[in-house]
Amino acid sequence: MIELQAILLGIVEGITEFLPISSTGHLIVVSSFINYPEASRETFEIFIQLGAILAVALHFAGPITGLIRRAASEASAQALILKVFLAFLPAAVVGFLFHKAIEAHLFRPMVVASSLIVGGIIILIVERRPHRFEVDAIESMGWRHALWVGIAQIFSMIPGVSRAGATIIGGMLSGMDRPTATQFSFYLSLPTMFAASFYSLFKARHLLSVSDVLPFGAGFVAAFISALIVVRVFITFVQRHNFTGFGYYRIAAGLVIAMIFH
Repeated sequence: MIELQAILLGIVEGITEFLPISSTGHLIVVSSFINYPEASRETFEIFIQLGAILAVALHFAGPITGLIRRAASEASAQALILKVFLAFLPAAVVGFLFHKAIEAHLFRPMVVASSLIVGGIIILIVERRPHRFEVDAIESMGWRHALWVGIAQIFSMIPGVSRAGATIIGGMLSGMDRPTATQFSFYLSLPTMFAASFYSLFKARHLLSVSDVLPFGAGFVAAFISALIVVRVFITFVQRHNFTGFGYYRIAAGLVIAMIFH
């Protein structure tokens, strides 16, 4: 039974991690419904998150490898890597200082519901405003754009906000077009999620057990496969569509969660 629960949660992680709908929020709610063992939930979620981020690393392996190689001689490649690091810093600092307090006070279904609704409203407002994009290629973005995305990522620490949603919308508000903001969000997810996952895994290493190998492995594979599919579909989606549908979904999901857990 626990292996089936692990697969289900892995699929939820893979589907929701890179869409602007909040993976953490969905995991909190689904875990509560299926009663996944509380004792191993924290470490399990680290493993499925690693599965999801590995999918992004695989999908962008070519462009990222090329970027690193060009960085040896091209200033634009060097600058892009530094801009990713700049965008990484704000959430990294805030997370290091306040991670425990955030988990203790905000990881609750009603916080998720509120964040989903507010985030959905923000998406609808942003998508309905006149767009004046000044950046349509990732290597032409400026330091200001990277900093705004980094500041926006801080809000994703609130369950239900969505890291992908915060960084993509933050990028769009700074002047990046939707595909460019989405690509930069994926690039930024690599250092952000790897750092958060390995830091959390180091802190929780004493909780690991041999009995967790099968469910953790099942969840990891499920998250990897589902995330790889979603990433490839989502990149195509943002070329032709806006995020209005995600805004309505967030509001509906938030209202349902609020009614269930009220």
